[in-house]
Amino acid sequence: MQSLQFPQYTFRFKNSENNVSIFDEIRKKFVILQPEEWVRQHCVQYLIQELNIPKSLINVEKELVINGLKKRYDIIVFYPNGTIFLIVECKAPKITINQTTFDQIAQYNMALNATYLMITNGLNHYYCEMDFKEKKYTFLEALPKLSY
Repeated sequence: MQSLQFPQYTFRFKNSENNVSIFDEIRKKFVILQPEEWVRQHCVQYLIQELNIPKSLINVEKELVINGLKKRYDIIVFYPNGTIFLIVECKAPKITINQTTFDQIAQYNMALNATYLMITNGLNHYYCEMDFKEKKYTFLEALPKLSY
């Protein structure tokens, strides 16, 4: 798999039926290794190892319903009180992050109300802080640490 703009992490892999799978520590199972999954697993490790977010506060690949349509978010990080600290949208490295990507995560956030947003294709990372009062977001250089 392609090198990404994350620190180096160690992963568990499994080969079966001509598919390579990677172990997801959050879902506690092997999932087929696709380019977007490679980015997602790096991002999960980044949250755990670099930002010191407990695994118990991270949720991966869950369904939500927006305007009657079923969608799936990539990663959510909760505050200990259960509100949402961060939504992460992961794309494959070959996918260019553009306005459509921001529109997608903004649509998810209308239902989820996260304080922070992160969009990554593994090569480029964008971070935003929401201002719900002004209905806008501000770009940040990095994500803040999760405060308890």
